[in-house]
Amino acid sequence: MKAKVTYWSETDGTHLGYLNEYPDHWTQGESLEDLKEHLKDLHEMFESQTIPGIRKEVEMEFA
Repeated sequence: MKAKVTYWSETDGTHLGYLNEYPDHWTQGESLEDLKEHLKDLHEMFESQTIPGIRKEVEMEFA
């Protein structure tokens, strides 16, 4: 499974990030590996369920 993400480190060592498809839903981890696990969990949850209010970015083709 692959997904584009945006992440950064805070001065206290916390790592914050979000899936680029779902930029309104940030998560955090104590390390980059911890953050990666949280992002994976979010991705699985958002892809497997219909959750009201979750905005999704998709590419559409119009004829």
